[in-house]
Amino acid sequence: MGWIGEQIDSIKSIQFRQLVTQAISLGMIVTSALIIWKALMCVTGSESPVVVVLSGSMEPGFKRGDILFLHMSKDPIRAGEIVVFNVDGREIPIVHRVIKVHERKDTGEVNVLTKGDSNSEDDRLLYAQGQLWLQRHHIMGRAVGFLPYVGWVTIIMTEKPIIKYILIGALGLLVITSKD
Repeated sequence: MGWIGEQIDSIKSIQFRQLVTQAISLGMIVTSALIIWKALMCVTGSESPVVVVLSGSMEPGFKRGDILFLHMSKDPIRAGEIVVFNVDGREIPIVHRVIKVHERKDTGEVNVLTKGDSNSEDDRLLYAQGQLWLQRHHIMGRAVGFLPYVGWVTIIMTEKPIIKYILIGALGLLVITSKD
């Protein structure tokens, strides 16, 4: 009958109690991951404490596939810092360096201008139409550390969804057919 037939027979022989136990275990894993993510959000002060660099605009400092760890403190943003920002109308956050900071003494409002290290121009073309500066609410966090190349898993899963579905299917089959 072969390996596939054996796997199908194994799936058919699963008892209800075993299925419920595995579903609860999966639910606990997912819940634990969400709790850890929310705790990281509280500790770092950033809505997204971890991001993946998706382009080569920050080379040679950060390469595509690097994972950045973010922190958002109350300290003023300064030129030279690497920030992750989200612009109105764009879904994906951008990782670039602050090149200019404009502080208004009367209101205390801070505006920043960013640029990718390997880009020749500033980011005004990336901002929303008519927007010349980023305000503090656009900035998700400051880069405080990174892991090189680890984010390639995310990039591959996003760019090649078939690989994601194959992996999810294989993991599901593994969970279903595992014996205690």
